[in-house]
Amino acid sequence: MNIVVLVKQVPEIALIKVDRAANQVVLPQGPGTVNPFDEYAVEEALRIKENHGGKVTVMSVGSERTESALRACLALGVDDACLLCDEKFDGSDQQAVARILAAGLKKLGEYDLVLAGKQAIDSDSAQVPAAVAANLDLPQSMFVKKFESISGSTATVHRTTEDGFDVVELTLPAVVSVVKEINEPRLPSLKGKMTAKKKEIVRWNAADLELDGSDIGANSKTRVIKVSPPPPRPKGEMIEGETPEEIAAKLFDKLRENQII
Repeated sequence: MNIVVLVKQVPEIALIKVDRAANQVVLPQGPGTVNPFDEYAVEEALRIKENHGGKVTVMSVGSERTESALRACLALGVDDACLLCDEKFDGSDQQAVARILAAGLKKLGEYDLVLAGKQAIDSDSAQVPAAVAANLDLPQSMFVKKFESISGSTATVHRTTEDGFDVVELTLPAVVSVVKEINEPRLPSLKGKMTAKKKEIVRWNAADLELDGSDIGANSKTRVIKVSPPPPRPKGEMIEGETPEEIAAKLFDKLRENQII
């Protein structure tokens, strides 16, 4: 069972700032970290490998700084890492990133399953995993909370919905994004960290992936019109009363007044 996990290096969210004058998001200069949702995908891949054999490869689109995120995955027990890195990729929107990753998967060639976190915490778009599947014409299931079973040709998963979950059977290879309920990610061991430092990371550029840049990077279809920080949270309202029953009654009236119930 050969599994590829799509990971993203994200900045520390608390350090992100918005430059209103320049109409752009200013990212911190630090190395960043592995997207938290992708950590659950890596953990699930390692668990499947432990139960069914095979290998796990992590793949990311990014700059040279992204190497630190890939080595963090290698320290957990991932076998190989692949960095898709080229100046032509700079400025790619989510759909362009999906095209780059799809090209990377095509070049990689052999895989049975592609995993990813449900979304990245910086853009929060949740577009890339499904778009990768669409570019490769592969079966997909997003927001999966459990692998019920998996074999060499099929996988049965529990896909979360607003009302609970659906049980979905997928023909492999397939693309699956996961939610944090699926597992509890492990921590790296000292041995894993030492091994990760020595691992070679495969690097592919646009030419390696046979991408001419016509629909990626600066030629992405998305255009940012305006950037602004989120509005401040409105001040809360304290509900007081002589007894818990009185407070509950006032809360009920307030919720009904605002048509919440």
